[in-house]
Amino acid sequence: MLETSRLLLRPWEDGDAEALYKYAKDPAVGPIAGWPPHTSVENSLEVIRTIFCAPENYAVVLKRTGEPVGSICLMSGEAVHTARMVQGEAEIGYWIGVPYWGRGLMPEAVRRLLRHGFEDLGLQAVWCGYYDGNAQSRRVQEKCGFRYSHTEYGKPSPLGDVRTEHFTRLTRADWLRGVD
Repeated sequence: MLETSRLLLRPWEDGDAEALYKYAKDPAVGPIAGWPPHTSVENSLEVIRTIFCAPENYAVVLKRTGEPVGSICLMSGEAVHTARMVQGEAEIGYWIGVPYWGRGLMPEAVRRLLRHGFEDLGLQAVWCGYYDGNAQSRRVQEKCGFRYSHTEYGKPSPLGDVRTEHFTRLTRADWLRGVD
């Protein structure tokens, strides 16, 4: 479990399915990130058991309420979106429920996961991507020190459409320079 002043980042549990569905069913959340809105609590439970069970995949939980309101993960290997990644690098992915947009929670979670990646996992760089039109995700990356790397055109998304995806990268050296 990873902790910030307002959040706990912990593994997903079967009992989180109802809260996950509450936020992941919103069509403003998934499609902009390339995944379909959840269709039921059972669908959310299946996602917990098949996707969110991967290593380094965390529920973003409000300390104040104990409710999961988003998700964040570090991915490597075949789960990543950019072909430019090399050994010792990972890609970060995240989302948060609409009621929590604009509160600084996701940058807080990203910063904590970056610290875990660089300090505990020994990563040398972390990548992040966002599709055209996802200004919220781009802004989180800017706030967390990621720098533009490249754009990939004509990429099929998990929704079956073709999109433009922009990639940013944060190296361990740049992260160390920015750590207070």
